[in-house]
Amino acid sequence: MKKLLVIGYVWPEPNSSAAGQYMLKLLKTFLAQNYQITFACAASESIHRYPFEQLGITKAEIKLNCASFDDFIVELQPDVVLFDRFMIEEQFGWRVAKHCPNALRILDLEDLWSLRHIRMQAYKQQRPLQPSDYLQDLVLRELASIWRCDLSLVISHYEMDLLVNQFKVPAHILAHLPFVVEDEQLAQLQTQAKPFENRAHFVFIGNFKHEPNWDAVLFLKQQVWPLISKQIKDAELHIYGAYPAKKVTDLHNPKQRFLVKGWADDANAVVANARICLAPLRFGAGLKGKLFEAMQLGTPSVTTSVGIEGYFDSAVSVDDIRNSYWPGAVADDAELIASKAVELYNNQVLWQAAQDKAWGMLQRFRESSFLPEFCARIEAIQQDLVAHRAQNIIGAMLQHHTMKSTQYMAQWIAAKNA
Repeated sequence: MKKLLVIGYVWPEPNSSAAGQYMLKLLKTFLAQNYQITFACAASESIHRYPFEQLGITKAEIKLNCASFDDFIVELQPDVVLFDRFMIEEQFGWRVAKHCPNALRILDLEDLWSLRHIRMQAYKQQRPLQPSDYLQDLVLRELASIWRCDLSLVISHYEMDLLVNQFKVPAHILAHLPFVVEDEQLAQLQTQAKPFENRAHFVFIGNFKHEPNWDAVLFLKQQVWPLISKQIKDAELHIYGAYPAKKVTDLHNPKQRFLVKGWADDANAVVANARICLAPLRFGAGLKGKLFEAMQLGTPSVTTSVGIEGYFDSAVSVDDIRNSYWPGAVADDAELIASKAVELYNNQVLWQAAQDKAWGMLQRFRESSFLPEFCARIEAIQQDLVAHRAQNIIGAMLQHHTMKSTQYMAQWIAAKNA
């Protein structure tokens, strides 16, 4: 059996975030390929951590800036190492390259962390993105990490285009791997989806450690929900999500029918019972898991141009997405978001048409369209890893030079701690 070592940024929580669901799908994909998996992480455990031991995956606790990881990986000798986010590759990549030079190194980006960061900065400064934003430290660090790895997983069409065409990252070290749905599930999802008359209220759901989610809830509270609640007197807005801070729970107001529910024991149930999923995201990156989840449950969504980003390649125009493809409605202005939400909530014919579009959208994300090709690419790269790396001379240069500073800093911290 081949060995896979996953080094996690956090322990996977598929019931808390789309990132956790994505990681669980990756783990199951490697298990199906007969890999022996070890999941290692330096973060503290949460009560929501997925019990992956039940799948036969080994759990390992590791430390940052500590030579004990060297002993750990020398003993394990993995064939593949998967870094969960670029910060993890920065921390452990040089150790992996030193002690297991023949291990295939994969970077799981989830979304482009740096893109989300610079967009958040620009949004808070009430300005568009500028060329200088792409020269920020975080962007350069993430790009360097992508170049150093043998393969990086990109979840969004938009980010694939950005990396290849703007940043000139070679396509052969990138793999487009979005959220997927099992082929055999598609018909079942459509059959199980609740109809219009069996649903009520609006829902927002998202992990509150994620800044775009907090901003969206504040936008709902201050601008969008007051407009909706005036027109639909009996509807409620239910706010769900893991790790709500006090600033989130303080927004709870039964008189306004704005109900902060916090952690959802069954996220699928709360979205499946809602008539509309509201997701007025004003910045972010990647694919928005809450919208993919809503599609799977047949719940029409009202979102923004940020929300729909990455679901289609550049050949499909934004207007076509808005008018023809999206299972719900797309708007960026608070008044327009509210009016579309009200119309969709009250109009059964319009609502049903939106639900039907969800099944068409999910056809684009069939597991069979992505996972077999992904597994084949990993196998092909492993068979001739030297030739693969020889095509990425910039990555080799970055591995040689930029990781030295990270290595020496880690060694200095380890010596200091000792």
